[in-house]
Amino acid sequence: MDVTDSNFQEKVIEASKKKLIVVDFWADWCVPCNILGPVLEKVVDSFGKKVELMKMNVDQCPETSNKYNISAIPAVKFFKDGKLVDEFVGVQGEDTVRQIVNKNL
Repeated sequence: MDVTDSNFQEKVIEASKKKLIVVDFWADWCVPCNILGPVLEKVVDSFGKKVELMKMNVDQCPETSNKYNISAIPAVKFFKDGKLVDEFVGVQGEDTVRQIVNKNL
């Protein structure tokens, strides 16, 4: 699901009070982003309703991208209980992503 500057508070911060929210900061032109995207989707889907993936296009959402100091993409941030709890930058393998999700559940 896509998230924007205008609905980030509701769809990420508020929603993270009920489940782990994974935010993929990406852009259309970013080849590594296009590699990581399907990995994130597969891993998040495997956790069912306990985890939700949100995708934020950094070109369309400069306010939130600046707030979270996005300087390289793909950047993935994990939100729980209304707070940023973990993050990574760059392409990661499925096992690594799964470990990070497990750690934050």
